[in-house]
Amino acid sequence: MTLPSPLPRLSAVAGDYDLLLCDVWGVIHNGRESWPGPCAALQAFRDQGGTVVLISNSPRPASDVVAQLDGLGVPRAAWDGFVTSGDATRRELAKRAPGPALIIGPPRDAPLYAGLGLEVTEDVAAAAFVSVTGPRDDTTETPEDYRAELSTAAARGIDLICANPDRVVQRGDTLIYCGGSLADLYAQLGGPVIMAGKPFAPIYDLALTEATRHRPGPVDRSRVLCIGDGVITDVLGAEQQGLDCLFIAQGIHGDAARRGDGTLDPARAGDLLVAEGTSARYAALDLAW
Repeated sequence: MTLPSPLPRLSAVAGDYDLLLCDVWGVIHNGRESWPGPCAALQAFRDQGGTVVLISNSPRPASDVVAQLDGLGVPRAAWDGFVTSGDATRRELAKRAPGPALIIGPPRDAPLYAGLGLEVTEDVAAAAFVSVTGPRDDTTETPEDYRAELSTAAARGIDLICANPDRVVQRGDTLIYCGGSLADLYAQLGGPVIMAGKPFAPIYDLALTEATRHRPGPVDRSRVLCIGDGVITDVLGAEQQGLDCLFIAQGIHGDAARRGDGTLDPARAGDLLVAEGTSARYAALDLAW
């Protein structure tokens, strides 16, 4: 096993990269507040001529999430472009219009479906496919609350399109279930799952295309650094795309990669990666300049 190299400060390698593809939730905010240090690091990278594209597994289109970032205090100066799993997933949903679709998710994710011409049904027996953004009430529900509903759909063999591959995210000090946890259950039940967000290729294709809108010439993939705290989304996605990755080993992993003195333990960070069959070039507890 090759351990990730500790990277306490992004500035140590910033000159090696032109483009950062940076995760959002768990790296620059926790769903309740933004973190000044990581935001400042992204802004410093841009100040020296780099480009930052935020790449999120949010199931909503990026245009709808920008207001959330503003509300959390993420400065516009910290990023150039923004793409989401919702952006990539809308293409999959459009292929299946008019449906009908059985939709699972909270009302706030309604912008995902705007303008696609999809019919909606609450009858799983009548659905042509299932679309999942997360639990309908992520403050109280778990994937088990959906076992009966998803079992019926899986028995019919219809596709489940998951607009948020994340299994969990940190909201404040609490971990909440996301769409990926329901997709896992559906796969266990034998149903086919389709995802376009991280770690899958469509969202990276969108992100690299977005980057060309903000910098001259084609993107040199050897000068792209992905940053994220999700092993099976951010790190695995970067590896599958042949891109360098900075693994933020705190976030959803809590203290699992910390030494007793509070510093990063590369061996423990490596264990988190190996457990999911992936690797990263660098690791840090948080993003700092």
